[in-house]
Amino acid sequence: MAAGFAGYGEILRARHAARLLGGTLVGRLPNATSAIAIMLFVRAEGGTYSLGGALVAVYGVANAVGQPLLGRLVDLCGQPRVQLPAAVVSALAMAVFAFTGLDPLLLAYAAVGAAGLFTPPLEGGLRALWPSVLRREDQVHTAYSMDAVAQEVMFTVGPLLVTLCVALGSERAALLVLNGVGVLGALSVVVSAPSRAWRSAPREAHWLGALRSPGLLVLLGALLWVGIAMGSITVAAVPYADAHGGDVVYGWLMAALGLGALLGGVGYGARRWSGAPERRLRVLVAFLAVCYLPLTVMPGAVAMVVLAGVFLAPVLACAFVIVDRHAPRGTVTEAFSWLVTMFTVGASVGTALAGPVVEAGGARWGFALPGAAGAVALVVLLVTGRVLGVPVESGVVAASSENDPNRAVEPRFSSGDRA
Repeated sequence: MAAGFAGYGEILRARHAARLLGGTLVGRLPNATSAIAIMLFVRAEGGTYSLGGALVAVYGVANAVGQPLLGRLVDLCGQPRVQLPAAVVSALAMAVFAFTGLDPLLLAYAAVGAAGLFTPPLEGGLRALWPSVLRREDQVHTAYSMDAVAQEVMFTVGPLLVTLCVALGSERAALLVLNGVGVLGALSVVVSAPSRAWRSAPREAHWLGALRSPGLLVLLGALLWVGIAMGSITVAAVPYADAHGGDVVYGWLMAALGLGALLGGVGYGARRWSGAPERRLRVLVAFLAVCYLPLTVMPGAVAMVVLAGVFLAPVLACAFVIVDRHAPRGTVTEAFSWLVTMFTVGASVGTALAGPVVEAGGARWGFALPGAAGAVALVVLLVTGRVLGVPVESGVVAASSENDPNRAVEPRFSSGDRA
């Protein structure tokens, strides 16, 4: 285990690794903060919670649509030509929303939608870069785990940054500052040598792109239900918090759930794993579903955090490895972006489902949804095990070529799995 933790340090000491990870996290701050920042701004402008929720939903749907489309463009055109322009357009659209407010309302919807649609696929882009930066397969898989952990840090810290910006300035300032900082993060990534040199492997022309992989479709179907589980928890936790102290308890509970996932991801990535990741994912999702079931008895806050959060990051880290094994050659950024989209859509569906359930049966029935969704995710993986067990046929593509040794391409690791 100690050697595994040392592996994190080894990755961060690799040339460009810390910069790419940090730049990606900073670049994704708008993604982690837009929902709460939009809601607070709408309320400050005198809008209703319903209007705020509708604008947040437009942003989320547009983001879910834009990620795989922009991911495909990255695979076709390279990272700098897509990531930075998209980040600038997204920030400008959010600035339009911040300065014009809610009147006219149609412009507000259009601006928020454009901001979501053009959010750059930095998350998928980073995972496409890891093989060319780290070279060794075991390091890449450890980096995927570290990536999942870093996501939890961002989604834990992001809301606190919104609160800080509002306290020091205003709700408008929060929108402008965080989206401006996001552009700087994207800039830091795309001017780096690995991003400028990276090229996707040659791809077969196909309108379905990454979605022509049966194994990837299975994985996306399972992760949709994991997203539903997470989305329903955020709603079910509201009446739970009301009965245990109110809004402050809710805020700390959401942050603690992220901390639980962070700890689970750190432990998972610190260990070397053998065997096929597809089999391991089934085990991890099974543990995830089983741990959700006791939430219906509504234990103490500490127990809830351990039960609900600890297996999320390991599931995502293992899924990242499987995406890399099943994405058709030349579609790796698009494939990772589809994973982000499906998880986001799942979380939105889970939020929508949990609302009526909580109103009808209270927090206890709301907490039954994550267990049910986790069980469905496991069933999807079990029923389609043979499909998911056949990775895309591909040999190893070297990260450099004789003709152009500085040109980074999309490496493939043909077998084995150690994280």
